[in-house]
Amino acid sequence: MLEYLNTFERWVYRILTALLAVVIAFSVYELAILVAYGLVDDRMFRLENHELLGVFGAFLLVLIGIELLDTMRAYIEKHEVHVEVIMLVAIIAIARKIILLESSEMADLPLIGMALLLMALAAGYYIVVKTRRLQDGE
Repeated sequence: MLEYLNTFERWVYRILTALLAVVIAFSVYELAILVAYGLVDDRMFRLENHELLGVFGAFLLVLIGIELLDTMRAYIEKHEVHVEVIMLVAIIAIARKIILLESSEMADLPLIGMALLLMALAAGYYIVVKTRRLQDGE
């Protein structure tokens, strides 16, 4: 029974990896179209501020997808989860949210919460990387 569950789990991860790869490919295509459109548009300033923020958001979203794909690949190959990669995905996601914040959404309490969360993730990432280096004997 356990063997069947392991086989099922491997197939689920393979399907999720394939679907994530398709989503990333379409995201990169959409980002390329958005940048190309911004460059060939005949306006004086190629991209408005909100359009530029949209490009940055799409770029960071593709990076998040790539990091998730890397995490899934590592799990499929080695059956281990890289905590550093998960923490990097969280840091990138929070940075993306901060970058895309509208000025009307900038209330004090949510910004303070995001700042504390970002600092905690950065400190945790530092500790995890430092511990791994010490364990590897570097």
